[in-house]
Amino acid sequence: MTLLKGLGMGLCITVFCVLAAPKATADDWNRKTVITFSGPVEVPGVGAQILPAGTYVFKIVEFDSNRHIVQIFNQDETHVYTTILAIPNYRLEATEKTTITFRERPAGEPEALRAWFYPGRTWGEEFVYDRPRAIQLAKETNQYVLSTPVSPESPEVLKTAPVEAISPAGEPVEVAQVVGAPPVTAVAAPVVTPQPELVASLPKTASYLPLIGLVGLLMLSGGIALSVLLKRKA
Repeated sequence: MTLLKGLGMGLCITVFCVLAAPKATADDWNRKTVITFSGPVEVPGVGAQILPAGTYVFKIVEFDSNRHIVQIFNQDETHVYTTILAIPNYRLEATEKTTITFRERPAGEPEALRAWFYPGRTWGEEFVYDRPRAIQLAKETNQYVLSTPVSPESPEVLKTAPVEAISPAGEPVEVAQVVGAPPVTAVAAPVVTPQPELVASLPKTASYLPLIGLVGLLMLSGGIALSVLLKRKA
């Protein structure tokens, strides 16, 4: 699309990520991240809107095995702008800084939020748009977009809303074509060191033949001595 900005030419916004050092376990659990946008950004979810340039706080508020619920707050965390359904997405290498990715839009239009990766983690959050907007974005950006056919009117709906992907042609496809799964690694079998075989054995018993021979010799000697003694007395 001729109106799309070329990759690498720079986005119309710049993202500055300032991470608050985790002061408690909860901060690491919810991935709290302070982000400053230098231009307007489109965000999906319950309360979908165009956020003006400014500083915002991203948090994961609920976890599930295959989906997360993300909320975007104002800088003071006194107001929730939107609650977004996100699907865990895998990347090959983790980075030391927060990474926010966008869907490139025609010049002059706000970038659309795509994914959020927390520092040091290979798992990120791929954001889900409602189906009508996902179809528009997929066609505009020539990219696959995660979507839900359910109108996200409340955060509770997001917990069970079905998720699909929309192709650049506007057709639904499997989510697996968009969201990267972790590589399958072979698990090495544990090495078993053979133990020496223990064979039970009984102690050998000495032969009785030498003892029998000794007794026989003593008896013979005694018989001879007795015979000689009787002859003398006679």
